[in-house]
Order: sequence, then structure tokens, then C-alpha cells
Amino acid sequence: MSAFRGKADIAFVLTVAPSVSTVHAVEDARKVSVVSFGLFGDQGVFRSEATGAARVVADRFGSAPINVQYNSKKGGSATIETLAMSLQAAANGMDAENDVLFLILTSHGSPAGLAVKAGRLTQTLTPSKLADMLAWTGVRHKVVVISACYSGVFIPRLANPNMLVITAADADHQSFGCRDKARWTYFGDAFFNVALRQANSLKDAFVVARALVQKRELHEHIEPSNPLMAGGANVQPLLIVHP
Repeated sequence: MSAFRGKADIAFVLTVAPSVSTVHAVEDARKVSVVSFGLFGDQGVFRSEATGAARVVADRFGSAPINVQYNSKKGGSATIETLAMSLQAAANGMDAENDVLFLILTSHGSPAGLAVKAGRLTQTLTPSKLADMLAWTGVRHKVVVISACYSGVFIPRLANPNMLVITAADADHQSFGCRDKARWTYFGDAFFNVALRQANSLKDAFVVARALVQKRELHEHIEPSNPLMAGGANVQPLLIVHP
């Protein structure tokens, strides 16, 4: 995506009842709380992607209530301040040591961070600000998926053994597919809509998605976005895929 993306003036909470298929899964599965924000309101793809991605994650891993927010051209509630409050609200309902907080952000991006646009409001969510928000939650295990240009800039500030970070691009390249009426960006389609619906783990989904994105970019003769995955050694074993 070029310089900026996003969405969000309505929030909704969707409750998905966790289910497990084996005694082992019952013992090991953790509650997964999902927060998904479409930050750039001028293009509807970010609203669609934030909503669709949250549903796929809930379907694959089960979850507590899901918080999805997005902006529109007229305004919205998916701001930096609301994101901080939503993360804290999710954390308040979690077992901080054992559950998993799953954050999805989709927007336009730049080397400075993610664009937030709700009507006339414009903001930039920087890597340091997001790192602070996530630390304030007090939740140990986290997954962060960022679908945006230059989203790799978040990895140095976020990725560690307790936080898995997946980005649509590295720190030096754009990602693609942020057309207004599209349902998914290129990365969102490959990762959430295709790979994660079938894969047995986030790592497997990422490997498949990266190959799909590379194939599409090669076919369209555009410079590779180079999706990245880092950190999360302590997180991935906690995520039990539902059949």
C-alpha cells in the first residue's frame, strides 16, 4: 500500500464460544482476546479487512469477545486513544499470564508508523507508542499482525519471545491492494482469508501467505513487499487451532 490506509466509525463486539476437540487441547488451549482496528477511514478495504480478519482468528483459535473498530470518511472511533483503551479493556478480562492478546491493525503506513484517519482527524501511530500501549496491558503473551506499507518498522520495538509480530512488508517497502472497494489487501487476503483458514499454526500460515504474496507481486511486476515474522517463541505453542 502506498503512504496511508485505514477505516472505522462503528465498533462491535462478537462473542465466540471456545471449543476444543481433545482432552489435551482442553488442558493447553488459552483464551484468545482479539482487538482489530481499521485505522484509515477514506478507503473501505480497511474496514472490511479488520472485520474479516477478526472473524477468521476467532474461528481458528476461539476467543473471548472480539473488539472491531474502524473509521469512515465522516469520522470514527478507531483512534490512538481508543486503541489504548480497547487493549486495556481486553486485558482486564484476561488471565494476564496465560491468555493471548491478538491485535490486528490495518491501514496505510509510512516509515514513521501507521496512518490514522477518521474524518478530519489525522494521527500517526508510531512503533514506540504501540509498544507502550501493549506493555501497559500487563498481558504476557501477545500476537500483533500489521497490514500496512513499511510495517516492518514495528518489529524492532515489538518482537520478543512473548510477542509474535507479523507484518505485510519490511521496513523499506510498500505493501499493496488498498483499493477502496476491495475486501482485502494483498497480504490480508493471503494471510487471513486463505492461509490461516487452513494452516495448523500461525507460522505455517505466514509461510503460505508470503509465498502467495510473492507470486502475486511477481505476476504484476511490482517491487516485493517482503512480509516478515519475528519473535513469539513462547506464544505459538499456546495457540490451539480448532478443527
